[in-house]
Amino acid sequence: MKKNKIFVTSLLLGVMVISAACGNSSEKTSDQNRSEVNKESSENSSSSEISTAITNPVVSENSDVNDDNEDSKKLLSQYSSEQIEYARVWLQLGPNQEIDELNVRKISAGVPINPDDETSANYPEDVIQLAGSRLVDGSVTYSGNGDGTINVYNVPLRWDGNYPAGEDFYKDIIENTKQVSIEPGNDEKIIALIKLQIVHQ
Repeated sequence: MKKNKIFVTSLLLGVMVISAACGNSSEKTSDQNRSEVNKESSENSSSSEISTAITNPVVSENSDVNDDNEDSKKLLSQYSSEQIEYARVWLQLGPNQEIDELNVRKISAGVPINPDDETSANYPEDVIQLAGSRLVDGSVTYSGNGDGTINVYNVPLRWDGNYPAGEDFYKDIIENTKQVSIEPGNDEKIIALIKLQIVHQ
């Protein structure tokens, strides 16, 4: 009888231990399943967020850019493309932005680079010279390429020096023009510079 009680008690303890172990195992399995489901849904939602982040900003940025372009066209529509070009070139390359006037001189191909020097070479193409009203304002002499770039000639507004400088000196200026891409710039600054323009023929 005593042996039967001990056996039954041992058996019950064994069954309890086994069922407890099985319960933990199924909890672990269900925890793992839950964890994998959460991980998958988190991956899906993060993948969806990345996709949204890639497409939405592009759309909104493009629409902002389009709005800016439309506003810019409206602001500048009353001015000629030449006026806008002169202002943009000066805004980007002008040595002094604090000017009281922007003088525009159109120089034809064949005109001497330095009229005071008999050895001067001639401009090989039509150029534009932009300058303020004072020497300190500096100048920009360039030809346009019609594609948003210009060729900048390294010539001063007024020539000082010993003449004759020699043909090689001027040939070097012609051969070493610098190509520059002109940025659209700030519309308000462009308009302010257009209002200062005085075109000399």
